[in-house]
Amino acid sequence: MRVVIAEDEVLLREGLVRLLSDAGVEVAAAVGTPDEALRAVATHVPDVLLVDVRMPPTQTDEGLQVAELVGDRHPDVAVLVLSHFVEPRLTVRLLEQRTRGTGYLLKDRVSQVASLVEAIYRVAAGGVVVDPTVVARLVESGRASASVAELSAREREIMGLMAEGLSNAAICERLVLSPKTTESHVRTIFKKLDLPPARDDSRRVLAVLKYLRATG
Repeated sequence: MRVVIAEDEVLLREGLVRLLSDAGVEVAAAVGTPDEALRAVATHVPDVLLVDVRMPPTQTDEGLQVAELVGDRHPDVAVLVLSHFVEPRLTVRLLEQRTRGTGYLLKDRVSQVASLVEAIYRVAAGGVVVDPTVVARLVESGRASASVAELSAREREIMGLMAEGLSNAAICERLVLSPKTTESHVRTIFKKLDLPPARDDSRRVLAVLKYLRATG
């Protein structure tokens, strides 16, 4: 597993390099600006780009702009965006730009090395990962479209875990459910959200997007 890190906070950047290297992840480059990030990705073509959502010069959404450009130029490179803040609007925007191999994690998660490495491997495999704190904040907001409002309490719970990037097997383990029960809930979620038949991973991303838009 090879990654490029784009983070303008020097101490955090150096900390990420050390943590990931100690965890067996190869850090091909660690840079501090959007332009350097794009050059590093072009040079090293990593499995995953870790990028801060707010970078110079404006400290607003440069990281998302980098994610979008990497998606256009290097579609096989996954992107994991890191942020100090719970920003549902930016999370939804990221998933609208990239429906595979993408994630949004809070920087607080960085100290949980196992969770960070797991997220890196998930997005590298084409999965979608949304920080549990972001999902919880969205659910707590209480706003929902008619279709999302139809979800039962258990279906909302499962939908939240899907948004975090958990597979059906992982959901089974987390909620102590049988595979058959979990699959039944997931099928019902797709039906209630009016998602047409498609590849299961595509439907999961569409479901997550619909859920985040409705509750954010």
